Amino acid sequence: MSHPQLDLSPDQLLSTTRAVRKRLDFDRDVPMDVIKECLTQGVQAPSGSNSQTWQFVFVTDPDKRAKLGEYYAQAFSIYRDMPQAIHHLHKESGDNSLVASQERSTSSAEYLAANMGKAPVLMIPCVYGRADTPETVSNMAGASIYGSIIPAAWSFMLAARARGIGTAWTTLHLMHEKAIADLLGIPFDEVSQVAMIPIAYTKGTDFKPAYRPDVSEIMHVNEW
Repeated sequence: MSHPQLDLSPDQLLSTTRAVRKRLDFDRDVPMDVIKECLTQGVQAPSGSNSQTWQFVFVTDPDKRAKLGEYYAQAFSIYRDMPQAIHHLHKESGDNSLVASQERSTSSAEYLAANMGKAPVLMIPCVYGRADTPETVSNMAGASIYGSIIPAAWSFMLAARARGIGTAWTTLHLMHEKAIADLLGIPFDEVSQVAMIPIAYTKGTDFKPAYRPDVSEIMHVNEW
């Protein structure tokens, strides 16, 4: 039986699939059949050479989720002081709307760092191959590896949004990738983790498009 979906047009779905943090409902269970339903849609995404080398780990065990939350919080405490951290970006842009948007995102990122382990489901998309070996450290090799998993994971997140479920793409847990691989039995030498995504029903479903500068500022036609 398919789960009910929100009444969203394709454009509404694409423009309102937010990184949800503060509005994740940690007290509501997410059934595994709705996870499977979203993943069924997710793996319709393309992959490099149609390799379909993706794997998806879903963590529902409370103790393991708590441990993953600890790893994430530790990584976030390091990330917070990095120059590329969400806390520091765009402050000197002169775009007040962009600065305000960034401040809201910073607050929600801090909230998620403190509560990651409370999400009823944590998803770790994985892909066979490693992008950090001497043989694969090239732009083409890395793009191929990540391009074979990110579209499927994002399609999963769109399918989740359509069903009233929130997600957020995070990568800081990768500071502890080997320890997490050991915790979850992921074969570290063969498989790359690419994200850790909290999954929960949202408190309300009325999400709006985020502020973005006009595309004319980032769009190039025929030359840079």
